[in-house]
Amino acid sequence: MKTLTLNGPVDDTAEAVHDRIEQPAARYWNPYVAGIGLGLVLLASFVIMGRGLGASGAFTSLVSVGVNAVAPEHATSNGFFSEYLGDGKHNPLKDWLVFEVLGVIVGGFFSGILAHRVKGTVEKGERISTGKRFLLAFLGGGIMGFGAKLARGCTSGQALTGGALLSLGSWAFMLSVFAGGYAVAYFFRRQWQ
Repeated sequence: MKTLTLNGPVDDTAEAVHDRIEQPAARYWNPYVAGIGLGLVLLASFVIMGRGLGASGAFTSLVSVGVNAVAPEHATSNGFFSEYLGDGKHNPLKDWLVFEVLGVIVGGFFSGILAHRVKGTVEKGERISTGKRFLLAFLGGGIMGFGAKLARGCTSGQALTGGALLSLGSWAFMLSVFAGGYAVAYFFRRQWQ
């Protein structure tokens, strides 16, 4: 059925109406409520698992298994990888941090679905191409991963777990992350305008 409007004919079939109606994205959580929830998750992690949250250990476990599959003699002789591989009886991929990171990925995806925020787009400014956006994201992630190993923990491990334990190194790390972010933001902000 076609309806004539001032702008021309409009298709009133159910599919066309459904396509025109966009579901509004749900509002974000109150940051204070989310912060309290994250604090309770961290507390539960200490009580149940005996240690805090972190993500870089999961990726190190994954890399250790990969190196062991490709070059087992190197993995066992290297002190860094052998620490994660252990005596060979325990599979590092069964470490609870691996499941924590998988849970973050799956939980984030379902949260996005429930809030109507899952879209096949690339978030970027008008002045940057999609390829350059991916390149900068990859380089930034690589630098953060390298920094996480130098700092002996990622931002979640250092800031959340170390900060909760009042570790001086963790507080210095987080202050440095914020200072570094503000220092380079000026140079990259034009990419997002």
